[in-house]
Amino acid sequence: MSLDRRQLFAASALGAAATAVAGAPAARADDRHRPSRRVTPGADRAAASRWRVLAGRKVGVVTNPTGVLANLHSIVDEMVDSGAVDVRAVFGPEHGFRGTAQAGGSEGTYTDERTGVTVYDAYGATADSLTRMVREAGVDTVVFDIQDVGARFYTYIWTMYTAMRAALRAGADLVVLDRPNPIGGTARGPMMTPAYTSGVGAKEIVQAHGMTVGELARFFDGEFLEADEGRTLGDALEVVQVAGWSRETVFADTGLTWVLPSPNMPTPDTALVYPGTCLFEGTNLSEGRGTTRPFELVGAPFVDHRWAERLVARDVPGVTFREAYFNPVASKFTGEVCGGVQVHVTDPGRLDGPRLGAEMLVAAKALHPEFAWRKDSYDPQRPYWVDKLTGSTRLREMVDAGASADEVVGAWRSELAAFERRRRPYLLYRGGHR
Repeated sequence: MSLDRRQLFAASALGAAATAVAGAPAARADDRHRPSRRVTPGADRAAASRWRVLAGRKVGVVTNPTGVLANLHSIVDEMVDSGAVDVRAVFGPEHGFRGTAQAGGSEGTYTDERTGVTVYDAYGATADSLTRMVREAGVDTVVFDIQDVGARFYTYIWTMYTAMRAALRAGADLVVLDRPNPIGGTARGPMMTPAYTSGVGAKEIVQAHGMTVGELARFFDGEFLEADEGRTLGDALEVVQVAGWSRETVFADTGLTWVLPSPNMPTPDTALVYPGTCLFEGTNLSEGRGTTRPFELVGAPFVDHRWAERLVARDVPGVTFREAYFNPVASKFTGEVCGGVQVHVTDPGRLDGPRLGAEMLVAAKALHPEFAWRKDSYDPQRPYWVDKLTGSTRLREMVDAGASADEVVGAWRSELAAFERRRRPYLLYRGGHR
């Protein structure tokens, strides 16, 4: 009996699943044995003081399901139940306050059933519209508590910047309950250029900024707010710092529980590779949406075993690659068998996400003539999505011209060094590369 390609891969998947059930559980990246340290996020420190930092204030909270305490209860639920915080509003980012919306979506404006607090839809809000929300809610202090993943194109940091502008206009304070950067505190990758700013990169920072949201808030206040608003928050900005975190610490070493920051960020390893593999959103390859390992599985129906072989031979720091086949249930190539790779993290400390993305793009372009860059018809002046992700046309043009991954990475070295110097005064945590 002969099997076609789809049947063969389906049969292989069933066999692999049966083996996994019958045998010992497969080793996971999360099972790496490294010493963990006790890290305490800003929210837990604030709660331990019975929310003293918010005493007497009329509070609006920008948060999502990652805004939890060590007991995994929502900070908003805990604030309301404590009776110690006057919560006037919640401002929901992309995916919503309770996290029910997919990429590019939100939950709208509604009354939260659990707390009775009004939840405003802040995803995509401008400084003008968010200022109106803050004033309507009667808020004098905006609190930001969301677990970022360290990549410029993850939209929560731009929601924070918009909230900073809105707080300044409304005469409100802004309090950041800080959390660790899950991929560590080293900056990596190319700089955003003014011509390519968008909702996935509103200001000039590098692709993997290497800062906590508290550090970013200080950076935004010192570097951008005066140009945009004519003044800064200054003393009206307060950061409740993380205790026990240093710049070389990745999430697996914090002792904290991972809560999905968004539906396609299931594990800390996803966050580690995301600053690189998210670039495949700008191509005609699937970035693994519609699978259980988004951004770790990448491929397309036209990709074959050669891609994995070439990437393994490149010995990319911090990762290895497995030839993989998958069938997305949503997004690109829904219901089609895709060949490609799974990226396995082997050493988080050596993993450079933007380099990983460059290595994978260069190899895919060289091997597969079907490889193409995704175009967006809504922005004819800047049609290539990858340019918005990388910050300029440079990476795309270099890959098209046949540049090596080393050449692509070398092109951003000087701007990265300049950014590292620029951010230094705003850093709050020591250790690692500063």
